[in-house]
Amino acid sequence: MFIAMPTLTAAVRPDVTDSTTPSLGAGVIRHVLVVDDSPSQRELLSRLIRRWGFDVRSAASGAEALALCREQPPDMVFSDWMMPGMDGLEFCRRFRRFTGPEYGYFTLITSKSDKTEIAQGLDAGADDLLVKPLNAEELRARISAGARLVAMQRELAAKSRDLAETLERLQEAYDTLDRDLRQARRIQESLVPDRERRFGPHRVSLMLQPCGHVGGDLVGVVSPGLGRIGLYGLDVSGHGITSAMVAARVAGYLNDAFPEQNLAMSPRGAFYALQPPAEVASRLNRRLTTDPGVEEYLTLCYATVDFAQGRVELVQAGHPPPLLIRADGTLEFLGSGGLPIGLVDHVTHDSLKLTLAPGDRLLIYSDGLTETETRDGSLLGEDGLTALVREALPLCGSEFLGALFNGALATMKRRDLPADDISAALLEFGA
Repeated sequence: MFIAMPTLTAAVRPDVTDSTTPSLGAGVIRHVLVVDDSPSQRELLSRLIRRWGFDVRSAASGAEALALCREQPPDMVFSDWMMPGMDGLEFCRRFRRFTGPEYGYFTLITSKSDKTEIAQGLDAGADDLLVKPLNAEELRARISAGARLVAMQRELAAKSRDLAETLERLQEAYDTLDRDLRQARRIQESLVPDRERRFGPHRVSLMLQPCGHVGGDLVGVVSPGLGRIGLYGLDVSGHGITSAMVAARVAGYLNDAFPEQNLAMSPRGAFYALQPPAEVASRLNRRLTTDPGVEEYLTLCYATVDFAQGRVELVQAGHPPPLLIRADGTLEFLGSGGLPIGLVDHVTHDSLKLTLAPGDRLLIYSDGLTETETRDGSLLGEDGLTALVREALPLCGSEFLGALFNGALATMKRRDLPADDISAALLEFGA
């Protein structure tokens, strides 16, 4: 290694040292390692760099330098290329293998100026090459340039660490939320514990398919005994957790395990009787509109069924019109709409009455089924639902409902998940 002495003399003049020292490392470069098998050249370069305000250590070989690096990783390394044993190129490679998150700037000092050899040094991991004889002013400028690169690299590394920590915290929060949502899904599924219920020769089948972990749809059966049931499907506005919480609250209002608290029932001596559907809608509407914690509304289709007479009375409060499927395959959509539940006070709903014969079916469904977006961009609609029902007519119970759901998925523009919750309740009279 050779440093031009005239330049060295100029470089250590008081005016040069005092005016440039603060800008060289900018507080980033503190520890410098000089590696050279020549004691005189090693000492000369170390003394010069030390005069510029850096903490300098030196090593006579690559092996000794690696040991020093393990003790204290340097911010900047100046290493001679040609050294006995481990040369500067191999030392650079090994230095790059074990350096930690704090980047070290590595400069090879060489007499080689051939482009192929320079490329070889850069490929080994060197950031810069200085060609002998060294010029002190050039050396000082290279240190300043290296300090800027190290500063940018460390700033980037710090931001990467911050990003990694943020992502880790987000992942922990997501995992917690995911566990909570899975538990919420299990709770919501418990609201519909029996997907099929038999009432003598009659059968009720229920389907609940949220578009996410949880949803705002709900279907169920209210049965006080004595050959009568209440069958309902509802859809809370919005999606996700809030809608699911409102749906769970409404499920409590219609839970036949506690008839004394059930809005659809009233005591009749030692027994309980079903309230007319219009009264149930009115009671539920008053409950939601007076509850200060509920801002959502819901659509509802609620029907009472007298199995002995085959009589059905139903109310449609903003819910899609239920579909009457006669035993001979005739299809008829029932009802004319009505205001949803929970929008305004003192709403009355008209009820509709019909009579079922053995083999007839009544299908209550949410708009997530008819509003499925198909591949051509249109909605499935009532016509699409009618087509699915005709294809599924040979099936019964849960298989029938599963065919409707899978048929809707098959028409979807995207095949992953429906955009809305899908639910349905199927009554098979005399099944």
